[in-house]
Amino acid sequence: MSKVMLVTGGTGLIGKAIETVIKEENPADERWIFVGSKDADLTDLAATREMFMKHQPTHVVHLAAMVGGLFHNMSNNLDFFRQNMLINDNILLLSHELKVKKVVSCLSTCIFPDKTTYPIDENMIHNGPPHDSNFGYSHAKRMIDVLNRAYNQKYGDMFTSVVPCNVYGPHDNFVPGVSHVIPGMIHRLHELMFVNNPDTPQESKVFSVYGTGKPLRQFIYSLDLAKLFIWVVREYNNVEPIILSVDESAEVSIAQLAESLAKAFDFKGKLEFDTTKADGQYKKTASNAKLRKHLPDFKFTDFDVAIKDTVQWYIANYAKARK
Repeated sequence: MSKVMLVTGGTGLIGKAIETVIKEENPADERWIFVGSKDADLTDLAATREMFMKHQPTHVVHLAAMVGGLFHNMSNNLDFFRQNMLINDNILLLSHELKVKKVVSCLSTCIFPDKTTYPIDENMIHNGPPHDSNFGYSHAKRMIDVLNRAYNQKYGDMFTSVVPCNVYGPHDNFVPGVSHVIPGMIHRLHELMFVNNPDTPQESKVFSVYGTGKPLRQFIYSLDLAKLFIWVVREYNNVEPIILSVDESAEVSIAQLAESLAKAFDFKGKLEFDTTKADGQYKKTASNAKLRKHLPDFKFTDFDVAIKDTVQWYIANYAKARK
């Protein structure tokens, strides 16, 4: 019998990447279905049940969430908590009722305790309160891990979760103010080069990088993450979360990111650091030791190559990109 893999939040950055990888693989024994917010309101149990009855999934990749940038989160913790709690509770309840063989939900590194030691690992998730700016979203995401353990304890359900580091790639959200650092910078550099004063010689243009450029981040290319997600769905059978991140040695500074983007865009102007803008945390290093135990030979795409691919996708799809 063929497996039916239902992907919620399937039209976003990670969903689109999984779809790309699956199209290339074309697995004979799996039918993948990608659903977005237009297909069902996942905060509504009846609507979610209808979607589950329609597709009869054997496996669920749960990516759907109510998300927002820092500012949006800060003013809206109640909605972020309630909406995400409803979505997650409905997905796991129906996965249990319909005897789904496995659910893989997506957590986020922002759920880890604000006060912690580095590198972060999977055992630290509940060791203290998350950062106060987005406590609503973070606590709702943590509750997925609580529900996974509880369903497993009571019924033996195989519900698990993954924690990716900062994801970027084609189909990202490039909307200013909402987007994360890489899509935000891609959008701003593109506007500077091609939209604002296109007749000004590029050499005299200055691209402003927010902050000192010193903070370090681990970035994972969406297509690499997609391959790891697919591996988790097929092979990882443990309710304990697993961090999906590049190696610690692959951390890059915001300044290195800016240089890589300038190279990808062939930007001939100058980079300048706006130190009036906050840097945020200096680092948030995550350990991928658990992942490396399972997949010691997994090769991540070279950072500059993946950045160039993302920039080229954005330029080619500028008209339809979320911006």
